[in-house]
Amino acid sequence: MTTKKNIAFFIPDWENTTELPYLAGGIKAGFPSPAADFDETKISLDNVLVKNHEATFYAKASGTSMIGAGIDDGDIMVIDRSLEPTNNKIAVCYIDGEFTVKRIKTAKNCVYLMPENEAYQPLKVTEDNDLIIWGIVTYVIKAV
Repeated sequence: MTTKKNIAFFIPDWENTTELPYLAGGIKAGFPSPAADFDETKISLDNVLVKNHEATFYAKASGTSMIGAGIDDGDIMVIDRSLEPTNNKIAVCYIDGEFTVKRIKTAKNCVYLMPENEAYQPLKVTEDNDLIIWGIVTYVIKAV
């Protein structure tokens, strides 16, 4: 199953980052601790999720080909263009005029773009394809 997908890209706004309350000690999944009520500091998610400000952007995932990797339709991906595209990394790729997100698999003299959903087929990259590895997905921001 193949479908055309568009990925919406966003550039981080470094001049207007927001710091929100952050419970550094974590939130217990068991019994609550009364001392945790005041253990609060501030955090900016942009500063935590982005390692290289000049080479990082966000994109909204579209489709279901990567659900096995935890990337669902509508999730926001943090993508770093400065990272090396190596075997097993999840990458945003521009192939034959379209953007897609897939896992890179290298084999002897061959590269595959692998979906993480059995409903989709791997894409073998040949010399006939025009492929640019746009960036490596470093984090996924999800709605619950």
